[in-house]
Amino acid sequence: MFNWVGKTTLHLADGVGAYSVLIGQTMRQSLRRPFELREMVKQLEQVGVNSLPVVAVTALFTGMVLALQTYDGFRRFQAEGYVPALLGLALVRELVPVLGGMMVAGRVGSAMAAEVGTMKVTSQIDALQVMAADPVQFLVVPRVWATAIMLPLLIAIGDLIGIWGGQFLITSVLGEPQPGFMDRVFEFVDAKDFWSGMIKAFTFGAIVASVGCYQGLATRGGAEGVGKATTAAVVQGSLGILVADFFLTKVLF
Repeated sequence: MFNWVGKTTLHLADGVGAYSVLIGQTMRQSLRRPFELREMVKQLEQVGVNSLPVVAVTALFTGMVLALQTYDGFRRFQAEGYVPALLGLALVRELVPVLGGMMVAGRVGSAMAAEVGTMKVTSQIDALQVMAADPVQFLVVPRVWATAIMLPLLIAIGDLIGIWGGQFLITSVLGEPQPGFMDRVFEFVDAKDFWSGMIKAFTFGAIVASVGCYQGLATRGGAEGVGKATTAAVVQGSLGILVADFFLTKVLF
């Protein structure tokens, strides 16, 4: 038992230290030339444009399910008028940033880990170092910044889609009149709520991309190692989102 505890503690400490070093290198290399603008634009498309359908569907059905549950509950107390307020606050503050971030972690984080991990096991990263190119600057920096920039935009679109989905379910599917639905939403949702969601999305994007790249750079053992790195990127990225969400909520509210 003591042997297992010691090995686990050392492995965890080693991983946290290596990840912290990568974060420091990423921040430092972000300020140095040359800036990989072509790779940055490519990653903006991969993360933003190609992830929009996934985030949109997630936000739509999240808004519809939340509206269905809250309307059924509030109707028992004749409080249906508070459904738009609760829907807007829950989606903007928590549900869309967290669920959207976890969907992006499953799609983008795994892809980054697989791509960088394949380059690692096939010695392409060693070739970059031989050519005096910094792998962190060339591979990690564009991916981290592209994800951190695009995820807030995706979440902002997801907020609108989720609120619209809730309104559609109540007014069209359930057939319950809700005049001034959007007015009630924006009566309770203020700028602080919106920007808190954007701050969370920016942080979640940086976590997803940095964890994916870290797992890719740490890949060992050929194709099997790439598979393990991909799985670890999704799991650790999702856990990182949940942990960061708690602390950000504590600070922002």
